[in-house]
Amino acid sequence: MTLAELVAFAGRHPLLSLALAGITLAILYNEIAGRFSGFRRIGPAQLTGMINRDDALVVDLRPAADFEKGHIAGAKNVQMAQFDPENKQLAPAKALPVVLVCKSGETASGAAKRLRKAGFANVNVLEGGIQAWQGADLPLVKGR
Repeated sequence: MTLAELVAFAGRHPLLSLALAGITLAILYNEIAGRFSGFRRIGPAQLTGMINRDDALVVDLRPAADFEKGHIAGAKNVQMAQFDPENKQLAPAKALPVVLVCKSGETASGAAKRLRKAGFANVNVLEGGIQAWQGADLPLVKGR
């Protein structure tokens, strides 16, 4: 395929070409923004290692009812509506690794930015949230 053929294709199919360009730019923006966000996205296996090696604090941001149905062992439940970096459960953990968990990994990103602004040094988000944890067949604890 030559450059002339690509230009001819783009001329015949302008909507497809614009869609491809838009998707490419969106992917690039997402990757660059993720690199400069100040927190890391980790997978379930990395979270397990952080809990075992580094005594990471796991903060579950889901509603209390969802938390009681099943959560990661040792996780603290802090509802997003009451999320505050100066919370008594969070403030003492500024030096520890903190891992934020939500249902799918999206809500936790906003909370991670707030923790970074409050001076937390090691902030992480479980990519894919509790759904990724369950997808990896890792155990959940029921109740409080």
